Amino acid sequence: MTSYTDKGEKHERGKFVRFHHVTFWVGNAKQAASFYCDKMGFEPLAYKGLETGSREVVSHVIRQDKIIFAFDSPLNPGNEEMGAHLMKHGDGAKDIAFQVEDCDYLIKTAKQRGAVIVKDPWVEEDIHGRVKYAVVQTYGDTTHTFIEYLGPYKGLFLPGYKEPMFRDPLLAKLPQVGLRFIDHIVGNQPDDQMVPTSDWYQKCLMFHRFWSIDDKQIHTQYSSLRSIVVTNYEETIKMPINEPAVGKKKSQIQEYVDYNGGAGVQHIALNTSNIIQAIVNLRARGMEFLSAPDTYYDTLREKLKIAKIKVKEDLNRLQELKILVDFDDKGYLLQIFTKPVQDRPTLFLEVIQRNNHFGFGAGNFKSLFEAIEMDQEARGNLTVVTPKGQDQAFY
Repeated sequence: MTSYTDKGEKHERGKFVRFHHVTFWVGNAKQAASFYCDKMGFEPLAYKGLETGSREVVSHVIRQDKIIFAFDSPLNPGNEEMGAHLMKHGDGAKDIAFQVEDCDYLIKTAKQRGAVIVKDPWVEEDIHGRVKYAVVQTYGDTTHTFIEYLGPYKGLFLPGYKEPMFRDPLLAKLPQVGLRFIDHIVGNQPDDQMVPTSDWYQKCLMFHRFWSIDDKQIHTQYSSLRSIVVTNYEETIKMPINEPAVGKKKSQIQEYVDYNGGAGVQHIALNTSNIIQAIVNLRARGMEFLSAPDTYYDTLREKLKIAKIKVKEDLNRLQELKILVDFDDKGYLLQIFTKPVQDRPTLFLEVIQRNNHFGFGAGNFKSLFEAIEMDQEARGNLTVVTPKGQDQAFY
């Protein structure tokens, strides 16, 4: 496991401020947004659709504290771009938007350094203010939208969005979850694409390496991964880039790549300051999580006996809720992963709480893999990789 201290290139101009929102392309935006509100504790924030004059695409936007998700669906038959995307990838994250300063400079620099610009800068406005946008291509069919506020913006979300059409009265009766902000967003790559992808962020967006691991450190009997985390200069946006490494059976990253039809967003980590309460309430709302075996907690207790840090939370409670713990000499993190949030075994979510620990749970990857492998086996996807690279079901 490697941590990097070199913050990379200081921008001559421009700045990546934070994650702004994530846009999902889905078959039914109304129902997808409702799922995240019911199960994950989000609330309706804004809407764009036929009633607001948007004739091609409907968008339901939801929020929890600083986390904003937008769910978009095509309104008409014959929307080839969205239709092809949905057929290939299924429901999933299409765009990760960053709030930026000096959008023009950042896009000009990215273009000079070889980035594919999907849409050059343009401005939208309404009575609440003016916003500049641009769109750049990243891994797979995923994009990044740059969003620059041209003065204060007083609207609910962005120009063109109005009040939600409906607020579900059930939501007020459900227990509050307490998710605060997007901690990091993980992109899965096909084999041998991790380094070129992380290099792209460093070259085109002036990000730098923050952390990395290789397959010698993270593996189970069956599968392994390599990962490089890239981040902006201020280290407010963290993007782990993963790829599979060869194992005896198909890794969960290869499973993702197969079902997603290539590279894409594997999971979105949501930060909370009270993970125990968050998971109690998420389970009460019906969220499904991966489950670590009790042996994980037996080993954890032994390791913590000689650790330089002390975990404040009750280990019995963490075990009961299946929350994982990773630590170093300075601090620890608590994390848990949902099962995939759609039928394809692709996108899932993570809930994470940090206590002076800035890693990504490397000590838990083995346990996470083993839990995912149990699910893979149930799906018939824990397959033996034969010498020719063909999969052979293993039952």
